[in-house]
Amino acid sequence: MQRESHAIIIGGSLAGLLASRVLAKHFDRVSIVERDFFPEKPAPRLGIPQSRHLHILLNRGRIILEEFFPGLENELVAAGAPSLDPRSIGWFSPAGWAPQFSPDLNDLIMFSRDLLDWQIRRRLAENTNVHFLEGGTVMGLLANASHAEITGVSVRFRDRHNPANIHEENLNADLVVDASGKVSKTPQWLKSWGYEPPQETAINAFVGYASRIYKCRGKLSDTAPVFVSLGPPFRTRGGAIFPIEGNRWLVSVAGGDRDYPPTDEAGFLEFARTLPTPTIYHAIKDAEALTPVYSYRGTENRLRHYDRLPHHPQNLIIIGHAVCAFNPIYGQGMTVAALDAQMLDECLQKQRERHPEGDLTSLARQFQQKLAKLHTIPWTFAISQDSRYPGSEGAKLNLATRLIIEYMELVLKVLVGDAKVCQAFLEVLHMIESPAVLFHPSIAVKAIGKLVTDRQKVEGTRQN
Repeated sequence: MQRESHAIIIGGSLAGLLASRVLAKHFDRVSIVERDFFPEKPAPRLGIPQSRHLHILLNRGRIILEEFFPGLENELVAAGAPSLDPRSIGWFSPAGWAPQFSPDLNDLIMFSRDLLDWQIRRRLAENTNVHFLEGGTVMGLLANASHAEITGVSVRFRDRHNPANIHEENLNADLVVDASGKVSKTPQWLKSWGYEPPQETAINAFVGYASRIYKCRGKLSDTAPVFVSLGPPFRTRGGAIFPIEGNRWLVSVAGGDRDYPPTDEAGFLEFARTLPTPTIYHAIKDAEALTPVYSYRGTENRLRHYDRLPHHPQNLIIIGHAVCAFNPIYGQGMTVAALDAQMLDECLQKQRERHPEGDLTSLARQFQQKLAKLHTIPWTFAISQDSRYPGSEGAKLNLATRLIIEYMELVLKVLVGDAKVCQAFLEVLHMIESPAVLFHPSIAVKAIGKLVTDRQKVEGTRQN
């Protein structure tokens, strides 16, 4: 009788949930070990400290999630998630209001992070080979005698109803996936087994944001969704107001370079009033708040270079924020988690083609190398913005990156008066198109023309 294949995922974050959807296709049993106890209804939990803040699923991520869970979009809408025509959204870019037009993008479905995670967990529970092991803290990795292969994890479980009731258990697995986020202990665990831990790159622009939910009534009923971009180095403040399920509006304000928004009611409103456009302030100044103001400041970008390890143990994969964490202000996290899972699926399919008997040799190293390439574009986008703040720490940009940043500034200036350039930029932002489209001659000519015009204005000012 053939032995049952088993994969373990550390962490029930979105990255872990999506990875379990993929692994369920390739393993007989999939176990998600999660430190928290999942809420029975959509609600915040300790393991997702950002859940009270605005989350946007980019179009590329939306496509992947619908492929993983057919009908998910309809389920979210049925649960009250608003579907927004992109033309209804006002975008105050670093160069001013973007033009209103009909982009070739799908409607945006807006929801709380709690609702999305709950819907996905519900769908996963329909898979008989996916099991949630709640209240479990992974204490370490298990390995064979030579430490060349990871064979499972050691877990400390606590009882939901009696937290003092604790027991430890060793769980064996053919594959272990670390999706435990920025708090991942894999670098320390590898070091304890004699491996060199990965090098880390961290870039911190000290961005913080504060969020609050309001009831949709009065003036809010007529409010259009608005996104106000931060514009480093000089414009450190931004914000957003979007509807979510439950006839509610979620409002977030953000500040970079330690210009953190206050968490008291008066300070929150005053911060909103000082944004480059007063739209958000006017919408909420007399609105009924449903929650306190919640703050989040853990926004540093952190990249662990597992792809560069001279030696990588077999059967251990690291995904999501455990590898690459972005400043969440740019809205890339959920979509990149979906891309990670898609990449894992592709790598496992190729591995099965090469080794139909189930051998996973070299899978882990190959996956981490491919994942590093996948993360290059979203990582570059995040750090290219955050590095522009005067107080940013850890940023060491080469000449090529600095030139790209300057070019993108020109593109942003052009798009406020050019709908086609704006559409191209949004398609890149939503990861539908490659950033290469922004360097197409039709756009580059306009960007260079803007540079020439700006310089002529400066020269004219000097002469006068």
